[in-house]
Amino acid sequence: MSKLEKNWLEWVIFALGLLLVVSILGYLIYDATTSSEAPPNIEIQLGKIQPQGQNFLVPVIATNKGEQTAETVQIEVVLEKDGKEEESAELQIQFLPRGAKRSGWVTFETDPRTVEKIKTRAVGFEKP
Repeated sequence: MSKLEKNWLEWVIFALGLLLVVSILGYLIYDATTSSEAPPNIEIQLGKIQPQGQNFLVPVIATNKGEQTAETVQIEVVLEKDGKEEESAELQIQFLPRGAKRSGWVTFETDPRTVEKIKTRAVGFEKP
């Protein structure tokens, strides 16, 4: 029985596959050695307010700028008028990896466009 030899196309495919695997491995090693143990840093932005029936929808975008993943992220949005809390709403995001963005909505009966201030904050989260 004769030994089959690989043609040039098989060698090119092999080389590309090997290059891809080594590149991914190199990136994973680099990422593991250079990432810090900084906790999640959750930044919250609000989108354009949209009326919907008797309520008002407010889009919420949470971005994790920290180095660790956050689970069960609790976000609070508070409407303030004359220095007092007019109404509040909460949003929970189940999983927020580092560097990721997640979107959701909160609803209010009060029109958020008529209040003086809208405060947002991440109330808490869990470490996976």
